[in-house]
Amino acid sequence: MYQLLKESCDSCKSNTIALSGGLDSTIIAYFLKERKPNTIAIIAKDFVGNDLVYCQRVSKEFDIPLTINHVSTEDILSAIEYTIKILKNFNDIEIRNNVVMYLAIKWAKEQNYTGVITGDGADELFAGYSFLINKSEEDLDKEIQRVCAVMHFPTQKIGKALGVTVESPFLDKEVIEFAKKIPANLKVRNEDTKRHGKWILRKTFEEKIPQQIAWREKSPMQNGSGTVGLSNLFDSVISDQVFLEKKKKTRETDQVTIRTKESLHYYEIYRNLYGKPVKLQGVNSCPFCNFNVENSKFCRLCGAFPI
Repeated sequence: MYQLLKESCDSCKSNTIALSGGLDSTIIAYFLKERKPNTIAIIAKDFVGNDLVYCQRVSKEFDIPLTINHVSTEDILSAIEYTIKILKNFNDIEIRNNVVMYLAIKWAKEQNYTGVITGDGADELFAGYSFLINKSEEDLDKEIQRVCAVMHFPTQKIGKALGVTVESPFLDKEVIEFAKKIPANLKVRNEDTKRHGKWILRKTFEEKIPQQIAWREKSPMQNGSGTVGLSNLFDSVISDQVFLEKKKKTRETDQVTIRTKESLHYYEIYRNLYGKPVKLQGVNSCPFCNFNVENSKFCRLCGAFPI
């Protein structure tokens, strides 16, 4: 696996890494450190994020330049509108995470960089998501297969919309094929009595990258950058009465169930751009928004899970 990832990283033409200080982007930085790549980290000014210290550690350890882009709440709210326009959904988790990638790719474009390298794919291929950690081995194998079958990467859409190439070494064809052959019990496994996803990745690189990053718990982009604070922001600025009134009206007029105040904000932007979701006949649809969900337990349009 080490060799496959090395070859995949070396083949990247871009010289800018979207860095979170997590396992995946740190592995990429490790392989490309001799190039002295540019690295960009997005950190919210007004919310608490936990990526900053890890990104600084990677920059120091590998002696590579780091740009920390501290973004204001106003910047994030503006970026949310563009992110919804590109992704064409009002899925609160996806928007909250991918507004970070929108801001990173937008920064790269403003610097006249033509490409960005991301860690997309590692969580899907190597069982990095927290909901997989405590599943039985039999269920885990099935869930990994399901996740890999439906995996999609909004970063690609954002890059295309902004005219910036997005490269993802973990999504190299040979890496994907190799990952699919790795047993589930090497993807999720105990290490020093603690259960970890992406165990085989961590074990492979524990002596190559800082230990605190090799065994760092999975931290979604929303947590690392601080955009998880958007939930509290919308809870404070949208009153309960307004929320309940708009939720009721949306259900009656659009047949869409709004679950949170944050979702309401995103839905109003989405509806203004694309109108209300239309239920397709003869297909499985989300009970919350009527979107076609095929065989998935997760609705990409509104973010409902499980359905």
